[in-house]
Formats: sequence, C-alpha cells, structure tokens
Amino acid sequence: MGAISAGAAGVLTGGLSKLIAAVPEARDSTFQLGGDLLVNRLGFGAMRLTGEGIWGWPPDRENAKKVLRRAVELGINFIDTADAYGPETNELLIAEALYPYPKGLIIATKGGNTRPGPGQWVPDGRPEYLSQAVDKSLKRLKLERIDLWQLHRIDRKVPVEESLGAIKKAQDAGKIRHVGLSEVTVAEIEQAKKVVPIVSIQNRYNITDRGSEDALNYCEKEKMGFIPWAPIGGSGSRSLSKAGNAFEAEAKRHNVSVVQLALAWLLQKSPVMLPIPGTSSLAHLEENMAAAKLQLTAEEWKRVEDLART
Repeated sequence: MGAISAGAAGVLTGGLSKLIAAVPEARDSTFQLGGDLLVNRLGFGAMRLTGEGIWGWPPDRENAKKVLRRAVELGINFIDTADAYGPETNELLIAEALYPYPKGLIIATKGGNTRPGPGQWVPDGRPEYLSQAVDKSLKRLKLERIDLWQLHRIDRKVPVEESLGAIKKAQDAGKIRHVGLSEVTVAEIEQAKKVVPIVSIQNRYNITDRGSEDALNYCEKEKMGFIPWAPIGGSGSRSLSKAGNAFEAEAKRHNVSVVQLALAWLLQKSPVMLPIPGTSSLAHLEENMAAAKLQLTAEEWKRVEDLART
C-alpha cells in the first residue's frame, strides 16, 4: 500500500509491535491487474455511498465526496463501483468528487444488474442492453475508457457468450481496457474466457465465508485479481463488526479491531486478493486503511484460522 498517514496509523493505538511504519512495496502490497495496471491491493468499494437500500444519493452528499477524496489521499488507487449502485448516482458521485482524476487512479465499474426499486436486483445480460450500459457508464464517469468493466451478474436467460460478445465489441472499440466477472464459478470463468480475456473475479468472500475458495485458487493459478465483496461480512447478522464474535479476543490481543484483523487476514491470504471495504465514514475509512500495516506471524495467523473454523 505504501505509506499511510499518521491519522490512519493512529487508529491502531497502544504501541502494537507488529504495526510497521510503512508497508514495503516489495511485500506484495501491489498487484498488476491484467498485467498492466498497478493497483494498491487494499482498495475502496463505493457502494455504501448511496441511500438506504443502495438507492438514490447518499444522505450527506458532501461527506460522501470527502470520503472518496480522503481514500485517494490515503493511497487508494482502485475504486469499485457499478451502474446499479443508486442506480447511476454512485458513478456520478465519483466523477463529482474526483474528476479530473489523479494519475494512476483506476475506477472499476460493473453492468448487467438492473434496479426496479430499493433493495431489488434483476440481471439483464442482453447484448443491446450491455452495450448501452457501457456507453452510459463512460458518460457518467467522464471517462474515455473504463479500465475494468465487470459483468455484475450472469443473466440466466441469455447465453453468456452473447452477453460477453457485446463486451468484447466494446473492448475492441477501445471503450473497455479489461473485463472481469462477478459471482461466478470456475466453470463459468472458463466459459467466459473463450469469448473475451478475463482479468478479475469479484465474488463474496471473507474470513468466515469461503464459499468461493475454488475461484480464488483458480485466480491464483491464472494470476487473475480476486476482489472479495463483503470482505468484513457485509451488513446484517454476518457482519464482523458486530459485538460478540469469535475474533474479538484475538483482535484485542493485537490491539486492533476485528474489522482490521479480517482485512489483514485477506491481504495475507493470497497475493491476488484485492479487498474493497466500503464505508461512508471517514473514521472507518482510516481504520480500514490502517489494517494494511498489521503483520502477524504464521503461528498467530494459525490461531486466527482455528477461531474461524470454530
């Protein structure tokens, strides 16, 4: 990740011996996405910068823009969004806050999920719809080319070859640099790769939810980025930020929060892992970023693993 501000480091108080002053660049703190995009592995997921139900503008629009700007200040150069977040408002907000974009900032977006209403998600993989979605994302984000465009969900009513055929055309036209997939199996990845090169996978994954282990292993083997959504459990009962979970004592032992421990675990789990924790809080943003500095021994990580299994 490179150096992190004193403010972020200050979140981890108490003189943690394993909290180093900066994460060395040589320590897998970066990843070459698609072989040519250097990203800092701890990114930012912008989905939470919306209204309730991932619908509409955030309640405090100015604060949301401050969070995005602070993320960049803290060294984040990989921001994940989607046309379905809002819908549309999330992409517009990113452009409002950050355009003209700083050099090296990579904005990944997604298309192929429609929003009939708050909390509702309906895939649409029709080629004509996806072609239009790419053009609209380009306009909202004020980009000439999207560095990473991801198929948000496979539409079971449309052959994936047809959906991705439209994306391949957009890529050939220079509108998309790289293509990724979301919520897919290894078989689906291989099927998609017959149509267009795939550089990343975005599946649900965290320390207590490892249903996508096969996809992660595949990404490691193929040197593809793995972007775990819900990296700290998401909202609701599965959130790792809720009090009373099994990791509290271990986190306290290292003078960090459970959220920081969970993010640090993801970063050490695989060199292709690109966590994108999201928040609408400046304080939580700095806390998340400080997690990149947590260094535990193999024995200490084994203790964390044992807790996860129970």
